[in-house]
Amino acid sequence: MRFVDEAVITVEAGDGGNGVASFRREKFVPFGGPDGGDGGRGGSIYIQADDDTSTLVDYRYTRRYRAERGKNGSGANCSGRGGEDVILKVPVGTTIVDTESGDIIGDLVADGQRVKVANGGDGGLGNTHFKSSTNRAPRKCTHGVKGEYREVRLELKVLADVGLLGMPNAGKSTFIRAVSAAKPKVADYPFTTMVPNLGVVDADRHRSFVMADIPGLIEGAAEGAGLGIRFLKHLARTRILLHIVDVQPIDGSDPAHNARAIFAELEKFSPTLAKLPVVLVLNKLDQLPEESKDEWCQHILDELQWKGPVFKTSGLMSEGTKEVVYYLMDQIEQQRERELEDPEYAAEVKAFREQLEAETREQTIAAKEAYRAMRKAQREAGLDDDEDFDDDEDEGGVESIYVRD
Repeated sequence: MRFVDEAVITVEAGDGGNGVASFRREKFVPFGGPDGGDGGRGGSIYIQADDDTSTLVDYRYTRRYRAERGKNGSGANCSGRGGEDVILKVPVGTTIVDTESGDIIGDLVADGQRVKVANGGDGGLGNTHFKSSTNRAPRKCTHGVKGEYREVRLELKVLADVGLLGMPNAGKSTFIRAVSAAKPKVADYPFTTMVPNLGVVDADRHRSFVMADIPGLIEGAAEGAGLGIRFLKHLARTRILLHIVDVQPIDGSDPAHNARAIFAELEKFSPTLAKLPVVLVLNKLDQLPEESKDEWCQHILDELQWKGPVFKTSGLMSEGTKEVVYYLMDQIEQQRERELEDPEYAAEVKAFREQLEAETREQTIAAKEAYRAMRKAQREAGLDDDEDFDDDEDEGGVESIYVRD
């Protein structure tokens, strides 16, 4: 199955049925009068969050959805049947945006949550509605109202409390395997993680949170290097960022330089996202000699001038991971409680989230447009041999599996 986290579709609600002009015709009733029925209402289109759906791939192949038209009215004051509604299932965490206005129509964050995206047209009126003492035989009736037509963009962002951040091969996937039941691919080469992975982390009985692992970033990601910034938007719904730093990179690079590069790419993508609380994790300590671990870790912290929370771990050996989990759980619970108890703080958080959503949406769209412009220039220059290239199908073009625990 292909992981698709964005799709543009058109939805068209059903038109209302027409009212009719009809007159009662019955033996021995010479003046039966008007009996034209109303037209039926057109079907509406809803989009509903569904836990059993994990990707928007279906909406990349079928992009137009239309609801049933209402039936016309008939004589004997019979109204037409209403059109069937259409319900489109999407993953939890999907945002629905009107492409023309840019307005957010709905944000589906709970299973079963539903929003109407196109309203069915009202049925027309039959001539019964137009009879009066001065017009006993009206021949007037009305047509049904056209259903709404709209183009919407579906944007999927994973729902997680904690987002993992770091260079490829920093040990993010190993870390999430160590603290949850998620089983993402782990290998000794970069970019083994190609799509977001979700894992439920249990701190204690009835205390848990969701952690998201996204593909690693490299220096220049904002300009398209590596997998670029395509998956950074999935961190927009998180509360805390967990920055995993490999203390002994396999390529011999400087860990402090790598960490600064990640912070710089995050700032380029979204200054608001860069303001989220960050916890630093110095990982792969099992690769350092015992006598030099503390000295080397302190050197990294000094180079970064880091003043925030920091933990030292070995994801492979599951050393130090429990301390990280308990700290994150405490921070998440404190944030939740404060939001419930302090309305002013809750309003600030809501405004921050809205700004973050807007920034990540704008940056993601800009990155896609830049990528498409680059591919178009390559084709025009004869540098692209792919004759079947489709701008909508190839967006950095990763064909992969979406893993959700």
